[in-house]
Amino acid sequence: MRNNLKVYINGKLVEKENAKVSVFDHGLLYGDGVFEGIRSYDGLVFKLKEHLDRFFESAKTLMLKIPLSRQEITGAIIQTLAANRLKDAYIRLVVTRGEGDLGLDPRKCDHPTLIIITDRIVLYPKKLYREGLEIITVPTQRNIPSAVDPQIKSLNYLNNILAKIEAVNAGKEEAIMLNHAGYVAECTGDNIFIVKQGELLTPPTYVGALKGITRLAVITIARREKISFREEIITRHNLFNADETFLTGTAAEVIPVVKVDGRVIGNGKPGTLTLRIMQEFHQLTRTDGVRYHL
Repeated sequence: MRNNLKVYINGKLVEKENAKVSVFDHGLLYGDGVFEGIRSYDGLVFKLKEHLDRFFESAKTLMLKIPLSRQEITGAIIQTLAANRLKDAYIRLVVTRGEGDLGLDPRKCDHPTLIIITDRIVLYPKKLYREGLEIITVPTQRNIPSAVDPQIKSLNYLNNILAKIEAVNAGKEEAIMLNHAGYVAECTGDNIFIVKQGELLTPPTYVGALKGITRLAVITIARREKISFREEIITRHNLFNADETFLTGTAAEVIPVVKVDGRVIGNGKPGTLTLRIMQEFHQLTRTDGVRYHL
């Protein structure tokens, strides 16, 4: 993060070192809040409408009032990008319940805290986009919808962090999380796709997969390019015997996977359909979103 970075907090742009919240903020105390990770490419905020729709839906489920309208948030994001002179950026949009007391009662929080951070991000080395990831499945299960619905992008990310720790301990960059029934849900920060006999498959959201924005972009590409596609329950056996595998996410974009739990996927190299989708996705990031000027 750059030293001269400015952060938007509750209507004001402040220097990074002054970007602070109260220790009584329920986002800090309890993870009571929601967030979105968004990207901008060459002065275009990619799929901003879809991100804001999910942001407001997550907040509604938590009965958390967003203090700005969609139009006002759009303006605040562009204002923050302009203040930091960023045409290519990662944008973190956060709203917390706000400052309260040490109890759980959300009624004690009078004013939500709205934060916008814009900076650059590199999730994986470029080499892995050329050669592919090696990933594992881990014991930590994906949250079940009757507990904390995975469709809520909440600040309580311990489920994902525990799985990430298991990946790191195993010397891997990413981990696959299974649901309570043993089916593939998603990775700690990415959705997952496989290719089998020319058909593109991804787990349905009801098994615990987030309705990812990049996931939806890939599905849109598949339909436009007449690539056979289905949402399908996927097991570890299906993973091991896939012809191709790749992950999708706002930060990760589209990245190939060449080995899962020690099993080589396909010929051990990024597949042709994966490479095609990667190329189509990068083209999409230049056209689908909200344009801004510095």
